[in-house]
Amino acid sequence: MTTTESAATEQQGGRVTPLMLVRRFVGAPAVGPLLALILTMAFFTLKTDRFLQAQNLSLVLQQVMVVGVLAIGQTLVILTAGIDLSVGTVMALGQIVMSKLAVASGVAPLPAMALGILTCVGFGVLHGGLVTRVRLPPFIVTLGTLNIAFALTHVVSNDLTFSPLPSQELFFGRTFRFAGADFTYGVVLMLVLYAIAWYGLTQTAWGRHVYAVGDNREAARLTGINTDRVLFGVYAIAGVTYGIAAMLLLARTELGDPNAGQTTENLDSITAVVLGGTSLFGGRGTVIGTLIGAIIVGVFRNGLTLIGVEVIYQYLVTGILVILAVAVDQLTHRRRA
Repeated sequence: MTTTESAATEQQGGRVTPLMLVRRFVGAPAVGPLLALILTMAFFTLKTDRFLQAQNLSLVLQQVMVVGVLAIGQTLVILTAGIDLSVGTVMALGQIVMSKLAVASGVAPLPAMALGILTCVGFGVLHGGLVTRVRLPPFIVTLGTLNIAFALTHVVSNDLTFSPLPSQELFFGRTFRFAGADFTYGVVLMLVLYAIAWYGLTQTAWGRHVYAVGDNREAARLTGINTDRVLFGVYAIAGVTYGIAAMLLLARTELGDPNAGQTTENLDSITAVVLGGTSLFGGRGTVIGTLIGAIIVGVFRNGLTLIGVEVIYQYLVTGILVILAVAVDQLTHRRRA
């Protein structure tokens, strides 16, 4: 039977058959990360009875909500074949602006949070301008702003922490009871942001343009897409997510700390994106996969802690996972090429 005849038989007069559904499911970008998450959870369930407790699973979500929101912006950037090395330091500066204005400068909490988010958006705009107007590589741009944001964080804070924070800045750290566990409003916000990002990337022309620019920027330009505008918008929106992550960081830690989020969040956001199946070559991946990737990182660290593995070995395991994920991405890219 030929391929055409097989396809015709499979469709059975235009109807979707179970075999077609299975193929679509297996071919979905987020399936690999989802299976990895399920296997990881099964492993830790066998190792400790505490892992599957509702309160522990809610704790995993609380632990990943900051990195999860950062990873939304990182996903957008990587989909366009770029990378942002400054996410953690920009977020740290944003939360210092929010906390210092509210605690030390007497600014009302809501305007203070808005100014902190605008600070992060300013860095996104700077990234977008340097990438699209000056034509600098995203790696170099964000490596430079990583150091700029790091320095500004310590200059603005004078290496001081700021507390107590007003209750409005702690709202997303408050909890509510659901299914026998406590969940923070920050987790809800993270899931809402992922839903918005999913809709934007999959159901709008803007989302198709983002994928097109990442897949082949020159080809996208020749089809009439304003590639510079798409890239500029991506970096600006990423800045918004960094600002929201700064707000969630304040709500989780309950103080403005200049050292918070400056190291691990930079790498963890990239780790979440890579483990979620988004290609570092751009043009391929899903934001839902990134959410799963962020949860995988959280599950690994939580599970390893529960079974008594030291923190340093948790980073070792995470590093190995990243290398394996990038290796798979590299092989897939070569095959497609």
